Amino acid sequence: MGITHILNAAAPKKDLKFLLGMASEKDLLGTVNTGSRYYRGMNITYCGLPSFRHWANISKYFLPAAKFIHKALRNPMSKVLIHCTQGLSHSATLFLAYLMICHDMMVEEAIDHVIKVRCIKPYFGHLKHLAFLNADLVLQQKLKLQGKKTDKKMKKWQIKAK
Repeated sequence: MGITHILNAAAPKKDLKFLLGMASEKDLLGTVNTGSRYYRGMNITYCGLPSFRHWANISKYFLPAAKFIHKALRNPMSKVLIHCTQGLSHSATLFLAYLMICHDMMVEEAIDHVIKVRCIKPYFGHLKHLAFLNADLVLQQKLKLQGKKTDKKMKKWQIKAK
């Protein structure tokens, strides 16, 4: 497959029980327990974002995920695998946010782009957060076109090219 980067959108939370190796099956429920140690020696760059419930605020992971994907794909030889427990909601939502932040797509455009190649089913709550992101990005673009400065809230969605 040639995968060079993995974004796990269902990583276990790194609490004390997990770090001491005492996590129970209940603690790992709804996670994909493949951390960076799992990929050691495979020449794969790993990013794990904690698993969260469908009603949780996924938007706090939009920028870290977008930065990870953006940095990886600066090399045209890179292949990024983005996964969660079912591959339909969390991972899809984070990829949609990446398309919106890094490729200036509107939420509808990003969804249309992805569903042409695979089935996705983002939770309603995740769609709501994508709609908020969309509104922020539209406002940011309007202010930019008007030559006005964006406030700190708007700047948080910018990824600096390195």
